Amino acid sequence: MEQGVSLLRHCGIQPTPQRIAIVEFVLKPKTHASADEVLAHVRKLCPTISRATVYNTLNLLVDKGLLKGQILREGTVVFDSNIEKHHHFIDEESGRIYDIDWNALTVSGEMTLKGFHVRDFQVILRGKKK
Repeated sequence: MEQGVSLLRHCGIQPTPQRIAIVEFVLKPKTHASADEVLAHVRKLCPTISRATVYNTLNLLVDKGLLKGQILREGTVVFDSNIEKHHHFIDEESGRIYDIDWNALTVSGEMTLKGFHVRDFQVILRGKKK
């Protein structure tokens, strides 16, 4: 709990019990939670938390650079606490999302695309984890 409070204060965000619970859940390593998953988890600790509070807090954490919001599951934004450059593998059987080290894959040609300015990219692999 101390870590969540400290992190929120460091970013200039007023710590509340709801925000602390959200931060402590989404900043766990290897978490790629959707807002609904965050809401379900945090409601166990703060039963009266609203969906709006969860969305607003998640978006605030993205704005502060603590999370990345990405569409890795069809039609759903997931919030990734790993803000370093990396790729993703999605296990199609379990739905689990794994981080793949940036240097594990080589992508070429992004700088030669005519008419495009590439700001960022990542590879999303889908399949079955062995």
